Amino acid sequence: MTAGAVPSSAVAVVPAVRVDVVDNVPQAFADVVVDAVARRPGGPASSFCLVLSGGPTARRCYEALASRAVEVPWARLVILMGDERCVDPDDPDANQRLVREALLSHVPSPAAFHPMTVADGAAAYGRQLAGTVRPDLVHLGLGPDGHTASLFPGGAALCAPPGQLAVDSSDPSGRNPHRRMTLTLHALATARLALFTVSGAAKADAFAAVRSGMPVPAHRVRSEQVRWLVDAEAAGGAA
Repeated sequence: MTAGAVPSSAVAVVPAVRVDVVDNVPQAFADVVVDAVARRPGGPASSFCLVLSGGPTARRCYEALASRAVEVPWARLVILMGDERCVDPDDPDANQRLVREALLSHVPSPAAFHPMTVADGAAAYGRQLAGTVRPDLVHLGLGPDGHTASLFPGGAALCAPPGQLAVDSSDPSGRNPHRRMTLTLHALATARLALFTVSGAAKADAFAAVRSGMPVPAHRVRSEQVRWLVDAEAAGGAA
């Protein structure tokens, strides 16, 4: 299991998946990332590939990581995006704008930042991902419907063949607006660590679905390691 924040309690979901119920999800996220970078394969001279996401919890996580900037060798980090809305890069709904505002504008420049862009498209991003180092840590959230990245229940992106690392996506229910681009389940499976952060009572039902093994998209994520950082409200009293 990956070292990181000391949990206030922990529960097991399925074999090889760790769930920590923590008091402060953003701080626990920063702890795990700082530790993972420090322990990166290959040692101090090696790079570390960090894949980021969007959403209110992600913003708080990146602000917490930015507060630990002196502990991270940013010049060794390659940063990519796990999904994006097909909007202008400066649109308030753009995940890359969130990453710039909450993290990149507060820390030294990383070795590279590769946002998803509408002009290039999902296929081009998949090729770029294939040409980079293996993702060391992919940060993921959880929607109230059980989606993660932009992999929605019933969405065609869930059925992408193994050769596709990034695809176009949309929410069949219509609840989540904008066309999207997203990494596929196959792409997520290449990561050394998939790190979920979940906060608030509004996510309790979705987390319960994951914990019970229901086939929501988030439950289908596999990687070398999968870890969940969940607060007590989202955990629904799990201990």
